[in-house]
Amino acid sequence: MSDNVIEIQQVTKVYNTDGSEVHAVNILSLSIQRGEFTAIAGPSGSGKTTLLNIMSGLDTPTSGSVILSGRLISGLKGGELSDFRRDHIGFIFQSYNLIPVLTVKENIEYIMLLQGVGDKERRERVASILAEVGLNDMEGRLPKQLSGGQQQRVAIARAMVSMPDIILADEPTANLDSNTASALLDIMRVLNEKSGMTFVFSTHDSMIMEKAKRLILLKDGMVDKDEVRRL
Repeated sequence: MSDNVIEIQQVTKVYNTDGSEVHAVNILSLSIQRGEFTAIAGPSGSGKTTLLNIMSGLDTPTSGSVILSGRLISGLKGGELSDFRRDHIGFIFQSYNLIPVLTVKENIEYIMLLQGVGDKERRERVASILAEVGLNDMEGRLPKQLSGGQQQRVAIARAMVSMPDIILADEPTANLDSNTASALLDIMRVLNEKSGMTFVFSTHDSMIMEKAKRLILLKDGMVDKDEVRRL
């Protein structure tokens, strides 16, 4: 099996805006290996969010291909694509995207319910991940009863508990103060090192860039710099 979780091959994404073409991503190629803790950064308009959306199948490239866990996802559509995302990709958003009427426990186990994971295994996985993110006494709370940092911990737990191949995080610290953001990044680093799960961030946050083991800088939809750090 390839060590690459995801392979982006000659991908271009063109948007038509007011009759003119905008190349959000421009003939870009890169690969992400299993276990990476990678930040994709760059100025506004550099293409980082578009690239993350293409990686996840939430957007389709105008040309080029995206291969995730050996599967060409840029060719998948409809329910087949939704099922593949459910089973192989975890998402962390800046707005948390928790379901407000569900408890912490119910939010975390939601994807596993869709996957058909049995009751006993769901309970064990939820208990384990709650302990990992420091929320093991809050499983019965609703999102509105949590701070922003606690809600993002729930989002991290939900993304990881189904054991996806890759976790894609779009500006996950944007709504948090610096101390809370730093603590959450440390949690994700520890989880990355313990589980070997792959994390890819799209970010403006210098703190994420500094803590990433690999930093990919984009400019005008292309890779401007690709730096691997030994942190």
